[in-house]
Amino acid sequence: VMVWLRRCTHYLFIVVVAVNSTLLTINAGDYIFYTDWAWTSFTVFSISQPTMLVVGAIYYMLFTGVPGTATYYATIMTIYTWVAKGAWFALGYPYDFIVTPVWIPSAMLLDLVYWATRRNKHAAIIIGGTLVGLSVPIFNMINLLLVKDPLEMAFKYPRPTLPPYMTPIEPQVGKFYNSPVALGSGAGAVLCVPIAALGAKLNTWTYRWMAA
Repeated sequence: VMVWLRRCTHYLFIVVVAVNSTLLTINAGDYIFYTDWAWTSFTVFSISQPTMLVVGAIYYMLFTGVPGTATYYATIMTIYTWVAKGAWFALGYPYDFIVTPVWIPSAMLLDLVYWATRRNKHAAIIIGGTLVGLSVPIFNMINLLLVKDPLEMAFKYPRPTLPPYMTPIEPQVGKFYNSPVALGSGAGAVLCVPIAALGAKLNTWTYRWMAA
């Protein structure tokens, strides 16, 4: 009974992290809706998303010891996000206005590092974490640029929960940061390494607890 309880706890942790990644995406990743805050929100997104991705991916990958599980984990997050974004679609937003974050290529880089370094945990944490932090903002900036007429759409379809003080007035591109991609990539790369180490530590603690 205890063995199954511990296994269920492990899988529950995976689901909880993936669900929280989705919730974080909705709250920190709706940068399209904040037209005059777009670059600031994108930078917050670029920092929060890689860190959330890498802690769960490292934990899951090291627990199984199989290269490819980080990509599998990112796929779970993507599917959860598709479901959540479907709520916006149900509210009447056009489909090409709903942005689903791109995690899978960055997770594939993490898996590639883990495989290429012969399953070296420290290489996955340092090199893989840095690559995730650098690549997620780049992939998602491309994703952001493909949205059709974001400013026009934001005024046509105002976010129902947008507070009055954040109602779009006019775009302020570059008001807060000169390069949101550079800032997000740099901060993400720096933060993902200790966050990945935290994921590895969680993995170690869980493994020891299950083996006890």
